[in-house]
Amino acid sequence: QLAAAVLLHDCVAVEKNSPLRAGASRLAAEKAWQILDGLRWRTLEISAVAHAILTHSFSANMAPETLEAKILQDADRLDAIGMVGAARCFYIARRMGSGLYDPLDPLAEDRPLDDKAFAIDHFETKLFRLADGFQTAAGRRLALERQTRLRSVLAMLLDEI
Repeated sequence: QLAAAVLLHDCVAVEKNSPLRAGASRLAAEKAWQILDGLRWRTLEISAVAHAILTHSFSANMAPETLEAKILQDADRLDAIGMVGAARCFYIARRMGSGLYDPLDPLAEDRPLDDKAFAIDHFETKLFRLADGFQTAAGRRLALERQTRLRSVLAMLLDEI
């Protein structure tokens, strides 16, 4: 069930700036249900996979209730922090037309944080907050390691700018 949830958790692509973003995990859970039902999985197993997919998303703001759902949520959030998280942040910011940083106030000391306008603002508005919400001990340990890397990336970038 966990393998199916991992494979299908992003089976519906919704852009970060889409008004449907908050419902992306619900759409993916519904699509996964259709796929697994078509493969003649039992309803109880499909339900477990759908729950893991539904609750994995940060945007959905739903608590996972099963170990599989907790593992999927942790794994998904680990992708958002560390070196991969920094790369994803910069890549998505560019795709959305955001700047890398505010050249007059990169740390937002005299302006509100705006991660829609500046990529590094997203570190404070979301990425650094993720490590607090991990569900498993292994996830928390890995999150703290990756958060340290992410803080180093930001520090190196600020040093250069």
